[in-house]
Amino acid sequence: MFRISNNLIGILNFVTFLLSIPILGGGIWLSTRASTDCEKFLDGPIIALGVFLMVVSLAGLIGACCRVTWLLWVYLVVMFLLILLLFCFTVFAFVVTNKGAGQVVSGKGYKEYRLGDYSNWLQKRVNNTKNWRKIKSCLADTNICKKLGESQDSEAVFYKRNLSPIQSGCCKPPTECSFTYVNATHWTKPDGSTYPSDSDCTAWDNDQKTLCYNCQSCKAGVLANLKRDWKKVAVVNIIILVALVIVYSVGCCAFRNNQEDNAFPKWRRGGGGYS
Repeated sequence: MFRISNNLIGILNFVTFLLSIPILGGGIWLSTRASTDCEKFLDGPIIALGVFLMVVSLAGLIGACCRVTWLLWVYLVVMFLLILLLFCFTVFAFVVTNKGAGQVVSGKGYKEYRLGDYSNWLQKRVNNTKNWRKIKSCLADTNICKKLGESQDSEAVFYKRNLSPIQSGCCKPPTECSFTYVNATHWTKPDGSTYPSDSDCTAWDNDQKTLCYNCQSCKAGVLANLKRDWKKVAVVNIIILVALVIVYSVGCCAFRNNQEDNAFPKWRRGGGGYS
């Protein structure tokens, strides 16, 4: 008769194994259907996650239910490393997203974003040419600026809109450029105006494939969006960490049970207590 902790670990890992099947299948499906850089970027991690969950859950399931002590030991080691990794990532996420916030613009419903306000680590990631090329491709695939341009708001209505960080930083020029509004994604440069060569005002282009995707404000908008998402992920990670610690503790009880059962023959164990 299985002990309670072994049963719990077996049930939890059986459920995890079932969950890993659609995750792995989704990753394989995405890899065969991917047509954009964003989709191609996602298929690898999804497949890796599916395989990881499947292998680890099988190790825990067989180790707990079939009393295979060495498999349960491997399962516990992986769980410990996962808990450690998740804890480090959560702390890191809070640290690197501690800096940076949008700046309120007088008379506008949206905020402006500046790259220098964010942590150096995040700035280096988006300033990397290879990384930014992929990010720009993803932004173009979402059609977020195209949808904004289709709204056809009047100038007064547009200035009152609560734009997202990406819409504010990538779909329009910075307010300091003093461009004339035509529509949300089409602006006219004032006659005779000159700007520094490294200015976002110079980087702006009314071409719908360019807009402000090469602007520092666009990178800042992406980081503002990333900061918001990472904060949410960090909170979820804390909940997951608590759950993993509980599962790890139950797994340690199951491992102890396996050791006791392997150390004493069945005829000597009798019907002792269960844990």
